[in-house]
Amino acid sequence: MLAIETATEACSVALFEDDALVDFRHEILGRGHAERLVPMIAELPGRGKAETIRVSLGPGSFTGVRIGLATARALGVAWRAEVRGFSTLALVSAMAQARQPGPVTVCMNGGHGQWFVQNFDRQCLPEAEAASLPPDIAKAGLVHPIVAGNRAEELIESRGPEFRAITCLPDAREVLSVPRGLVTEELAPLYGRAPDAAVGRS
Repeated sequence: MLAIETATEACSVALFEDDALVDFRHEILGRGHAERLVPMIAELPGRGKAETIRVSLGPGSFTGVRIGLATARALGVAWRAEVRGFSTLALVSAMAQARQPGPVTVCMNGGHGQWFVQNFDRQCLPEAEAASLPPDIAKAGLVHPIVAGNRAEELIESRGPEFRAITCLPDAREVLSVPRGLVTEELAPLYGRAPDAAVGRS
């Protein structure tokens, strides 16, 4: 299985065989996913060819998510591979719970100065839909004592010592930690907020 994660400033790919990690690449790019993703896959054993592909659906960078999806779809056709998607926030939740078991709130960079926030239970299942919120509203909301993501520190900065931040970016190496029930055949981006423009809106 080939895993692709491009929804944030991190760009990562990982190759698995029988659920064992074979090789991976993980780079903090900021931008440049379009230029780097395919070469990273080609650097993996067998040029990354796999029977199954799992790709991040976001929410996150609009461009990054679409690059990952387009690449996964193209490789799926070329290799006749099964392509499935997963939520970036679910991956971050699973990564955090591997370090600190228990419910977790994920808080990641969003667009237009907002943050993506979503709560997960101790089975890494979402308790509600992901929301894109201004930082002040996100900070005023109910969160779990464990907060993960690249905005975790900011989310809990005014809270008590019982709160702990796990600062991290999604990593394709951890994709097998995402519950199978959250892996989907629907390969549509998860934007986490309403589009900036819509038909009929003036």
